[in-house]
Amino acid sequence: MKFGFFTHMPWPEDTSPDRIIGNTTEQIQYAESLGFYSAWLAEHHFTRYCMGASTLVIAANLAARTKSIRLGTAVLVSPLHNPLRLAEDIATLDLLSAGRVDVGFGRGSGGYEYHGYNVEREGSQKKFQESIKILEGVWTTPEFSFDGEYFQVNKVNLVPPPVQSPHPPIYIAATRTPETLDFAVSTGHNLCIAVVQDTSDALDLCQRFAAKSVDAGFNVPVSDIPFFRYCYVAETEQQAIDDTRERLNWVVDIMQWRNNIPSGSELHLKIEDWRSSRSEQPATYEYLNKNRAVIGTPEQCVAQINEFRKIGIDYFGCNFDFGGMPHEKVLRSMDLFAKEVMPKLV
Repeated sequence: MKFGFFTHMPWPEDTSPDRIIGNTTEQIQYAESLGFYSAWLAEHHFTRYCMGASTLVIAANLAARTKSIRLGTAVLVSPLHNPLRLAEDIATLDLLSAGRVDVGFGRGSGGYEYHGYNVEREGSQKKFQESIKILEGVWTTPEFSFDGEYFQVNKVNLVPPPVQSPHPPIYIAATRTPETLDFAVSTGHNLCIAVVQDTSDALDLCQRFAAKSVDAGFNVPVSDIPFFRYCYVAETEQQAIDDTRERLNWVVDIMQWRNNIPSGSELHLKIEDWRSSRSEQPATYEYLNKNRAVIGTPEQCVAQINEFRKIGIDYFGCNFDFGGMPHEKVLRSMDLFAKEVMPKLV
């Protein structure tokens, strides 16, 4: 079984950006030393939910500070980018990392992110698909040209080319939209599963994708799909609950809050003000623990992941640092996972 590390790099009000970058770097270096296969970074903009606005810049820094762990994006919001600029940056990162890049792409979920970039959300599906076609084309085809509804490319030769052949592995986030799933299936790309989807729905999506992939002639198995969950391991079940309750509640609160802001963001507001004034309650901690997380003792975590393996999951991604979890607790959880969970899942 392969194991990945995932982070949104959350930025709660009482934390500093430089410390978050430093902690994330240390966590990923530690993940490499513990034997994790990969480390994945998310892209979001204008929000404390995620400080990964410049994911590829952060990944380049990590490439210089690591040697073997693969570096992934889960996901880059390609409709917000010029696809040629994105192709160049990813190829350069592939060169800097000696071919250790995995790239996940998605349409994004925050309407205020599109608004901030002055990009229309309408048409983003078509724009998304065109951008992926351009990325693949310019990575593999000399004098590449493309004439689409949103993008036009005329005889472009990419410099530098990517190290991996034919290009870095591509993953598609298709959490909610059937058109995105059909696009991933029809083009032979792999899927990646985000932490924001309930586990039962996510497992069903993996099975539907694999069946469709067989029908399309690509045969991408469930075992190849990175399956991300919030993850925390402690010596006792009560300790795991005590350590994660406030942190998971922050995650669901910030997600609900930011999705209720059509323009601008929550950055200069107070989360306690939002909590005291909102009219709709979010999912409870108990619900999140049961449906989107693997939290508990090493034995409990092994049992939960083994249930996923029955469906075919063989690539499990751990979101250890969520909601402003104290850095030392993240490292302790990672250590327990590597030493007492991973060896029982080989």
